[in-house]
Amino acid sequence: MITDKLKKGHLLIAEPSLIGDLSFNRSVILLADHNKEGSIGFIINKPLKYTINDLIPEIEARFKIYNGGPVEQDNLYFIHNIPDLIPNSVEISNGIYWGGDFESTKELINTGLIGKNNIRFFLGYTGWEEKQLENEMEDNSWIITKNSYENKIIGKSPTHFWKEQLMELGGDYLIWSNAPENPYSN
Repeated sequence: MITDKLKKGHLLIAEPSLIGDLSFNRSVILLADHNKEGSIGFIINKPLKYTINDLIPEIEARFKIYNGGPVEQDNLYFIHNIPDLIPNSVEISNGIYWGGDFESTKELINTGLIGKNNIRFFLGYTGWEEKQLENEMEDNSWIITKNSYENKIIGKSPTHFWKEQLMELGGDYLIWSNAPENPYSN
């Protein structure tokens, strides 16, 4: 049953058939929460052209901002692997945490105690209402995998991350991993 496979901390890999959807084409999503009311995740492989300093000038760092998803893109979210430094964060799984005290976070970044391999910022998130993600799974829109990187996924380069995930799946996905992003322009 699909619901049993969906767990926070798992990765959702966009099926190669998700062509033309700008938000989700070739996306890898970290599932931050999943329960009977719905699901929330962050696209972890779609960097934007902004840095945290562009959005919040008092943060003296050039950490990339990622497109977390199409919901609430005017809000900033973050995941991290340092709960002992950031109070009020919520564990997703495997040493990955979501949110926490932002004022402390800003100060810790400015003093150099938080580096780019400890935190990832997102504009927006990906959200599904009750049973919506399960329906998308039944329509073969997503592949579910465990997050084998655990909390090191935060420092993982987004370049070719979707392709790497398909290559790890093997089989027919190996062919898709080498396909152009838009097969119609081939």
